[in-house]
Amino acid sequence: MDDRGGSFVAVRRISQGLERGNACHTTSAEVVAGSAAWLGRGLSCVCVQRRESDARPSFDLTPSQEECLLRLQNRIDVAYDSLIPEHQEALKALWKVAFPEEQLRGLISEQWKEMGWQGKDPSTDFRGGGFISLENLLYFARNFPKSFQDLLRKQEGDRAIWEYPFAVAGVNITFMLIQMLDLEALKPRNLVGATFLKFLAENESAFDLLYCITFKLMDNQWLAMRASYMDFNAVMKATRRQLEEELLQEDITRLEDLPSYNLLSR
Repeated sequence: MDDRGGSFVAVRRISQGLERGNACHTTSAEVVAGSAAWLGRGLSCVCVQRRESDARPSFDLTPSQEECLLRLQNRIDVAYDSLIPEHQEALKALWKVAFPEEQLRGLISEQWKEMGWQGKDPSTDFRGGGFISLENLLYFARNFPKSFQDLLRKQEGDRAIWEYPFAVAGVNITFMLIQMLDLEALKPRNLVGATFLKFLAENESAFDLLYCITFKLMDNQWLAMRASYMDFNAVMKATRRQLEEELLQEDITRLEDLPSYNLLSR
C-alpha cells in the first residue's frame, strides 16, 4: 500500500509461456486468492485452480465466431510496450479523458498514482493484462464517461476509508474476464464462453462493452458488501458469479439486455 493508505492489485498472466489452449480452465473451479503477501505489495491475483476430474467440454463455433475469437485473441496477445508510440499515445489519451483539467507531466510521473496505479510508471502494471487492458479503460472512458468518472473519483455510495485503486482494479477485471470466458483456448470449454462468442459475432466491441458492465457491477458489489481493501478478492468472486448468471439467462440476446448493463451511465 502507498503512503495515502490505498491498496494495490497485483495480477499476472498465468498462461504466458504456455501453448494456447493450456490456460487455466474455468468451468466449475473455484476462484481462489493467491499469496497472502499482497498486504504489502497489493491485492493477490484472481486465478483459478482446476481439478483433474473436471470435464473439459468444447463447443463448435461458426466461421464468423472463429474469426471474431481469433481477432480478440490477437488483441489479448499484445503486451504493453512503453517503447511503442501507439501505446504511449493510448496512455496519454487515457490521462486526458480521466483528468482533462490537469496537464500530464510525463509518462513516468507521480501523477499516475491519482488514477490508481501502483507507482509512477503504469507500464509495470500492464504486465498483468497487456495492451488490451489499456484499450478497455479507454473504451470505458469514451463510451460511458459518467460511470467512468464516478468510479475513478469514487463519487457514489458510502465508500470505505481504504478503497480499491481504480486503474489497477481495471487490469484485474480484464484478466478475470479472459479467464472466465476461456478466451485463450482454441474453442470455448464452458457455456459462458460459448455464449459470449455469440455476442462477439454480432458486436466486435462486445469484450470492451462487457468490461464496462463488469467494472460497474464490481463497484456495485463493493458497495453492497461494504467492502474494504482486504475484501477485494471476495468482491471479484461475487462479481464473477453474478456476471455468469446474467450471461446464461435465456432471454439475453445481446449484452445490452444484461440486468447489470442498466448500472451504466453515459
